[in-house]
Amino acid sequence: MHELSIAQNILEIVHQYVPAEELENVEFVKVKVGEVAGVVTDSLTFGFEAITAGTSLNNAKLAVENIPFKVQCNLCSKIFSNEFGITICPLCNSSNTKILSGMELQVTEVLLKENEEEQ
Repeated sequence: MHELSIAQNILEIVHQYVPAEELENVEFVKVKVGEVAGVVTDSLTFGFEAITAGTSLNNAKLAVENIPFKVQCNLCSKIFSNEFGITICPLCNSSNTKILSGMELQVTEVLLKENEEEQ
C-alpha cells in the first residue's frame, strides 16, 4: 500500500508550507490525482486519516480531485480518452500522441479555517 507513503509525503508538504502554530487550522488539503497515476484514492484518504489522527492535523480532510486520462493526437488533433495507458488515436490510428492529463499527483491547495476573532 504505497498510498500510505504518499499520504506521508502530502503531510511533509503541509508541514513545509504551513507554520506549526497554524497546523490545527488546516481544514482541507486539496490534491489532484490522475486516473493513471497508480493511486487508489480511497486508500490514500484512509492513509491520510490514519497518520493525522491524534496530531495537530487531526481535523484536516483530504479533498481529492480525480483527473481523467486524456490524450491528444499530434496528427489529427483529436482529444480522446481510452483505456488506461492506450494512446493510439481512435480516429486516425496514429501512435503519434501526447498525454494531456491523467498522470497528476500533486498538492494544489491547503485551506485554513478563518480565525473567528478576525471576523
